Amino acid sequence: MIHQPIAVMASGHGTNLAVLLEQSSKDQCPVEVRVVISNKFDAPALRIARDAGVPTVLFINPKEYPNRIAFDKACAQAIKDAGCQWVVLAGYMRILSSEFVKSFENQLINIHPSLLPAFAGADGAGDALAYGAKVAGCTVHVVNEEVDGGPILAQAVVPVLNDDTRDSLHARIQLEEYKLYPETIRRLVEHGYRLDGRRVIWND
Repeated sequence: MIHQPIAVMASGHGTNLAVLLEQSSKDQCPVEVRVVISNKFDAPALRIARDAGVPTVLFINPKEYPNRIAFDKACAQAIKDAGCQWVVLAGYMRILSSEFVKSFENQLINIHPSLLPAFAGADGAGDALAYGAKVAGCTVHVVNEEVDGGPILAQAVVPVLNDDTRDSLHARIQLEEYKLYPETIRRLVEHGYRLDGRRVIWND
């Protein structure tokens, strides 16, 4: 099985990264994570990447760059140097510059814990619960210059239960993320897609 090289950018716990690395090692997702980048020195995602033997594991400090564009340029260069064809965001908590997005146009993807376009932003699960939604879920989408606004690749739905808290709902959404993200990435690298306006048309 040919594994396509990808880069992962993460700011936090790295649970989606861990699932992706595990599925890659079992040939269940045909990717090779060549580089992991974090903007947080102590992000557990960095430890997960090192323990898994990812060739390039980088903490790139935003404070060392004069602005967001310069920081993103450094990240983009590291990704290109590693020969990565796809960039996967996994809990990356910085807004990307338009220059970065254009550098990886239609090859930059993210997973968000809501059924977009509903409840974009930092707390999709909490916002869905506060609004009184009866279903929640997660969305894998292409990243464009609108935050959480890119074309939708795939979605999974979970019910909102009467006794849900923000944490219990988020945990159930994450279980769906761990299935949806690797499967969507597999479809991307094996088949690809095209855009019809905002609609994603899978080539498979």
